[in-house]
Amino acid sequence: MRPFAFSRATDAHDATATVGTKGQFIAGGTTLIDLMKLNVMSSPNLVDINRIGLNTVEESGSIVKIGALVSNTDLAHNEIVLREFPVLSQALLSGASVQLRNMATVGGNILQRTRCYYFRDTALPCNKRDPGSGCPAIEGYNRIHAVLGTSDQCVATHPSDMCVALVMLDTTINVSGPSGDRKILFADFHKLPENTPNIESVLQPGELIVSIEISKSDLAKNSSYLKVRDRHSFAFALTSAAVALKVSGGVISQARIGLGGVATKPWRAKEAEEALVGKPPNRDSFKAAANKALEAAKPLKHNGFKIELARRTLVRALEQVGARG
Repeated sequence: MRPFAFSRATDAHDATATVGTKGQFIAGGTTLIDLMKLNVMSSPNLVDINRIGLNTVEESGSIVKIGALVSNTDLAHNEIVLREFPVLSQALLSGASVQLRNMATVGGNILQRTRCYYFRDTALPCNKRDPGSGCPAIEGYNRIHAVLGTSDQCVATHPSDMCVALVMLDTTINVSGPSGDRKILFADFHKLPENTPNIESVLQPGELIVSIEISKSDLAKNSSYLKVRDRHSFAFALTSAAVALKVSGGVISQARIGLGGVATKPWRAKEAEEALVGKPPNRDSFKAAANKALEAAKPLKHNGFKIELARRTLVRALEQVGARG
């Protein structure tokens, strides 16, 4: 780990004024500290934001506002979240361990870095860590890597469970920075790797995530998260699905689908959603939607199994909510 300066911010304005263009905010540190120890990430200064508030969950009409410093544990067990967004609670509880969830925050989870073997090993090249050095995962061991949203520069999978639920729920992210405040649609927040895999989000230098907002709806209440992994706990998704359905008059009137474990960013499967509208909530409809969701998938040498596994995961998740719809 390289030397760095450390300070504690007193409010959001103090934090954004102190961090500079190359500093990092730190809250739970469950990813950042690991990567700094590995010399994968470094920063001339860390700004501790744990004392600036941003740790409440509040209802205002049809909107639920969640502070960026709410812990994953507190959010998963929050009464409002359990009532309005069961998919979010399920996604959070399927991730990491209890100890990590107690420390990890909403903002930190949104900015979680990939678990790619090559990204975390500084003895090997990685375009995400060192632009232009190459992506050995493309021809190397790529069992955990992405089949959607990839490029010839990067095939690393986005690891978050929470983010799959949030992209499905049409979440909005509120950020604050040197140029003021702004809102970002969650679906637009994470960038595809394309030719710049080192740029993972649309956050500008010095900007801080302060909260997220989710709209309440009957659709969001009838939601579920299903995760498939190598072991039952403390394992990242091979495939996952966050889904919500609204059924009216025996047919699906609204559908939302997010996929995890298979893409380079939290993946919204809008084509599959459109394929479900007007269809009966049965296995045939769900299979057709699953095929549409994975239509653009590009398998690598070791991860082709993810395509069929993702289809089956999505069908099972849709059956769960369809039975309640």
